[in-house]
Amino acid sequence: MAETHEAFYSCRDNCQCSRCIHQETKQRMVDTFSIPDDVNALWRGISYDLKSVTINWTDGHIGIYPFTWLSAHRFQNDDRKSVSPPFYFRPFEAISCNSTYQTFPTVSYDNVMAKEEGILEWLEQILKWGFCCVRGVPVAPKSTEALLERIAFIRNTHYGGFWDFTSDLTFKDTAYTTDSLAAHTDNTYFTDPARLQLFHLLSHTNGEGGATLLVDGFRAAQQLMEEDEQSCRMLAKFSQSFHSSGNEHVCIQPSKAAKVFECDIRTNELQLIRWNNYDRGAKTDWTIESEKLWYSAARHWNEIITRPEMEIWLQLQPGTAISIYALSSSAKSTEVLI
Repeated sequence: MAETHEAFYSCRDNCQCSRCIHQETKQRMVDTFSIPDDVNALWRGISYDLKSVTINWTDGHIGIYPFTWLSAHRFQNDDRKSVSPPFYFRPFEAISCNSTYQTFPTVSYDNVMAKEEGILEWLEQILKWGFCCVRGVPVAPKSTEALLERIAFIRNTHYGGFWDFTSDLTFKDTAYTTDSLAAHTDNTYFTDPARLQLFHLLSHTNGEGGATLLVDGFRAAQQLMEEDEQSCRMLAKFSQSFHSSGNEHVCIQPSKAAKVFECDIRTNELQLIRWNNYDRGAKTDWTIESEKLWYSAARHWNEIITRPEMEIWLQLQPGTAISIYALSSSAKSTEVLI
């Protein structure tokens, strides 16, 4: 009887050969439940070359597993998770608080509209820095809308899809007032918040204010991790409720409560920050001790994002749009959390 080597059933189920995975669509073709539940790898049936590992299975199948696929899907057991930090960070760059418009990441409207390479450059700048300016945008709603659609469709919400607005309380939201707003992210009350937003000041004639403040949320989370890892754990552990309830007959909430720090469930990389104290609801499903831990962590987080060295102030100008990753704003004295 051939010797076998204990292996994960899921390894057989996820064979990457052309019989198991459609090479064009990347969809699974193997009938998972036709694989014997006691399937195992033959001890002398494991080999490798420069690109992949080949496994001979006891059900007669020869599995192929590229090293790139194995690296991306390596098994993480509970012991590893227990000693890991609250989460990891993808590579990103941070802008100095002393930066000016001239030094901000910038692309040209004409380049974005004319070439696919221009769109790629724009998206790469947003991913790297968290935001990017687009210069030379015609000062008209239609041109701004066309710029957005170079990336993708525009998501419709209860505010509309693409829209221009002023501080007239058309919608019962502080974004439609002249009040200054603290650093926050938008759409905390959506199950899937918008990841990209774009703002373009069309007119600012004989007015005052209108300054915008950017706060790099990933940089702030990194700072919190360095100063108090436990606070990061609390903000990544306890979910909060959020809502949009100002307009008559409107109450929007996520399908489930959400954490301030949301991470990729596979890589544990920080993926999304939800922070909007204006829209945060009351939480009741926790203990007094948990409540104290969360509020202490939130207080520390709030202190970090309000530090002067975290603030990047700019005055939006007609003709220059600003695109922002996973954050929010409104067109007046506003603070934006990236």
